[in-house]
Amino acid sequence: MANTPYPQSYYAASANAAPVRPSLQDDVETDVCVIGAGYTGLSSALFLLEKGFKVTVLEAAKVGFGASGRNGGQIVNSYSRDIDVIERSVGPKQAQLLGQMAFEGGRIIRERVAKYQIQCDLKDGGVFAAITSKQMGHLESQKRLWERYGHTQLELLDQSRIREVVACDLYQGGMLDMSGGHIHPLNLALGEAAAVESLGGVIYEQSPAVRIERGTNPVIHTPQGKVRAKFVIVAGNAYLGNLVPELAAKSMPCGTQVITTEPLNDELAKSLLPQDYCVEDCNYLLDYYRLSADKRLIFGGGVVYGARDPANIEAIIRPKMLKAFPQLKDVKIDYAWTGNFLLTLSRLPQVGRLGDNIYYSQGCSGHGVTYTHLAGKVLAEALRGQAERFDAFAELPHYPFPGGQLLRTPFTAMGAWYYSLRDKLGF
Repeated sequence: MANTPYPQSYYAASANAAPVRPSLQDDVETDVCVIGAGYTGLSSALFLLEKGFKVTVLEAAKVGFGASGRNGGQIVNSYSRDIDVIERSVGPKQAQLLGQMAFEGGRIIRERVAKYQIQCDLKDGGVFAAITSKQMGHLESQKRLWERYGHTQLELLDQSRIREVVACDLYQGGMLDMSGGHIHPLNLALGEAAAVESLGGVIYEQSPAVRIERGTNPVIHTPQGKVRAKFVIVAGNAYLGNLVPELAAKSMPCGTQVITTEPLNDELAKSLLPQDYCVEDCNYLLDYYRLSADKRLIFGGGVVYGARDPANIEAIIRPKMLKAFPQLKDVKIDYAWTGNFLLTLSRLPQVGRLGDNIYYSQGCSGHGVTYTHLAGKVLAEALRGQAERFDAFAELPHYPFPGGQLLRTPFTAMGAWYYSLRDKLGF
């Protein structure tokens, strides 16, 4: 049977030790079968195990193989489309529920790290950096919006203040969110997997779900085994493939690229990001960066629609890094990788149920680190019969991409080009 290793990323190279987990070779029974050992699946499994459910997790490759172990490692609040967009498209009660949940994912991460003593280099503080005065005006509005929902750990940064937290001349100002922050994303996933197992959960790696036999007690088939369950949680996101065709129709895998420098000396690292906050700019196709625990700069950006792997990732991202930090022109790049996230047309997550017993959450649209942890809690609540928060997500309207699967990539890329041009022209 094929063995799928981690990609050659900095995160895989610096991952904490983890056990070799077996592939599924038998027929097993469980209360809940979770498909996917990324953040959504692991968060769901943990919340369910804490409530006494028997949980089996199937992972096609290794824990955190997908976006959960490859992302920029930034704890960013809210959703890919902010609460004001939700307020305009749904009723006040639904908007209120979703707004209240917009800041919960980061709290869940911190609770997990503390409760299960997960070593993942957690640091507080995230900066939204405005390149134009228009973007700065948006951040001022965003601060007022978030404070309406009780989120108050925010500080607006003028041009002089932002240069105290990031040594970059590109920015007009920004907003600091002290409930944001950053982590080693793969080590967070590995720590959560260990927590799942400490509570009696079972994780099978190299065990892709190839078919779901739907019914009163669904059966999930893998190449060499099967799981009979009372409930199924589908948490494959951009790596789900066509296992559930009705989910694939309303979403599109996209790739984002990340590079990591060689370790920087202490003086240079501190000069770039003196408070060790993470940063993302406010462009539609945004750049994001932070320091690792061993003083490397991790810099990501760009989107490849349709999730093709670029031939030369460094050639795409290094110029972005040097535009922000020209002082790094002689610094070597040690790692470059790509990873896929799942995009929806609305840029809001898709949550729902197929029949009576198959639940799913997908389509974080690039905002997944915090949302996926919230999603696990919301899915677990729904399985226990507490569906109000689940329904608030499930009732969000979603539509297929124009042109179907054949044309969704070029149409979406055209839209992104338009917004990218607006970013460059400053309007």
